[in-house]
Amino acid sequence: MQPKKSEKVDLTKNSSLYFVIGLAVVLLVSWQTIEWKTYKKMYDYEALNVEDEDDEEIPITEQIKTPPPPPPPPPPAPEVIEIVEDEEEVEETVIESTETDEEEIVEIVEVEEEDEDIDVPFAVIEDVPIFPGCERVKKSERRKCFQEKMNKHIRKNFRYPEIAQEMGIQGRVYVNFIISKDGSITNIRMRGPDKNLEKEAQRIISKLPSMTPGKQRGRPVRVPFSIPITFRLQ
Repeated sequence: MQPKKSEKVDLTKNSSLYFVIGLAVVLLVSWQTIEWKTYKKMYDYEALNVEDEDDEEIPITEQIKTPPPPPPPPPPAPEVIEIVEDEEEVEETVIESTETDEEEIVEIVEVEEEDEDIDVPFAVIEDVPIFPGCERVKKSERRKCFQEKMNKHIRKNFRYPEIAQEMGIQGRVYVNFIISKDGSITNIRMRGPDKNLEKEAQRIISKLPSMTPGKQRGRPVRVPFSIPITFRLQ
């Protein structure tokens, strides 16, 4: 019989594993030895030589005190007033009155009244301007005749602006003007929704004939007048 070896005591069982581990350890140690580096440590510093600076000497100055100004000289002594006895006669000054006596003639200066331009509204003027064709109408009916002639003149000369028709513009234009002292039409002013309508209203009023001017207290005066002109599309 051959004696059997126990597996527990077999030394060659893991020899290859141990060999590999030992070889790896040797290689690791060798690599670390090769890669090992040392550095020379150097320390240096700079020393600053600080010299003690001399202290500045601050000069001592004295404050010069200016003497106060001398007091003003005393006022001169008043002159001696002599008392004179009231013996001399003093001449009295007589002031004559400037008032005139009742018997004096007072000149009367006549002041002519200046002919000023006075504006009297159409509604309150005494004699309204006379539209051509209303000369033979009674004075009490001339105001009504004036209104009728004015409306007739507007209807006769009315012309709707084409550009306002195309754009569909309509509205009311208020026209103000003045019938001057010679009966002519002046100072025409318009206010409306469109410039084309205002321009047409101005054209209509500018065609008004010359009138007999209005009178206040028998004198011709300027008469402001206003009338609305309506532009309406049908």
